[in-house]
Amino acid sequence: MKDPRIEKLAKNLIHYSLRLQKGEKVLIENFGLQRELVIALVREAYAVGAYPFVSLKDHQVDRALLLGAQEEQFDMMAEFEANVMKQMDAYIGLRAGDNINEFADVPADKMKIHGKTIMQKVHRDIRVPKTKWVVLRYPNPSMAQLAKMSTEAFEDFYFNVCNLDYGKMDKAMDALVELMNKTDQVRITGPGTDLTFSIKDIPAVKCSGQMNIPDGEVYTAPVRESVNGTITFNTPSPYQGFTFENVKLTFKDGKIVEATANDTERINQIFDTDEGARYIGEFAIGVNPYIQHPMQDILFDEKIDGSFHFTPGQCYDEAYNGNHSNIHWDMVMIQRPEYGGGEIYFDGVLIRKDGRFVLPELEPLNPENLK
Repeated sequence: MKDPRIEKLAKNLIHYSLRLQKGEKVLIENFGLQRELVIALVREAYAVGAYPFVSLKDHQVDRALLLGAQEEQFDMMAEFEANVMKQMDAYIGLRAGDNINEFADVPADKMKIHGKTIMQKVHRDIRVPKTKWVVLRYPNPSMAQLAKMSTEAFEDFYFNVCNLDYGKMDKAMDALVELMNKTDQVRITGPGTDLTFSIKDIPAVKCSGQMNIPDGEVYTAPVRESVNGTITFNTPSPYQGFTFENVKLTFKDGKIVEATANDTERINQIFDTDEGARYIGEFAIGVNPYIQHPMQDILFDEKIDGSFHFTPGQCYDEAYNGNHSNIHWDMVMIQRPEYGGGEIYFDGVLIRKDGRFVLPELEPLNPENLK
């Protein structure tokens, strides 16, 4: 029996997120076999006269490859995938898996090979700047478990989030983009947090369903050497197959000079990947009204209502601050009262308190106005 919510999601991805046109080629890359949505996407692509291509991948297979990885082998794999990506006009990354810790026992040097070959040469160099793309998860029992929900309840939550009226959200974001583009100094306060940095002359970019589903953030980047102070994150942060908790970072002139977590040695190994890993590549404010709590999946967690994320590593070309790295790690802090509260100031003016926007022009982004 077909689920009409899947058909609606496929239509939204093809028509709204990608705006796929007749004659365009779209690569549907599926991690974990999610036949229903893949088939719906193929049919919808054909319906607009486009040419769909499908690539099926599996995290357990990828783990086996990574454990024995050699750089020359992964360079060849990257060349193969890059040749495919170069021919595409659009890309859909459908990600699902039974175990978020599948790569937990893959050594850091092997993960580094993957980052500097396939992730860099295929995705950062080609897919992100040169195609229309959208990345999303697909619901399964593992995700429901992480969200502490039943499978059926999680599916209902998932389709509410992913089939949100993103066009309405897009318009509501304009005032925040305008304000961020006029802002120099940002200050963020909260439990264990007092952080200052500049975003002067770095563009603000709204994310309202065109590149990620679920979506709901406006991002920019700090001036690279301007970050000073301390931030203590209050959400679990999965990265490279391990879930970090109680992450505390101290900055001096843009650089992470101290990092502690539930595995302090491991987190510092990641920050020692390269020079740019200890500098910030993104600052973003999350506004999705349906996402209220972390579920250890960054595509959801970085959009949490009343949150922001601060990202060590590679910056985006659209909000370029000159930082380059093989990592890009979105770390999330929630500022709603039940998570300890907190404030965001732009040029000394309070713009959000305890997760709610307080300026009249930004109130359309509060959750009751986006549902």
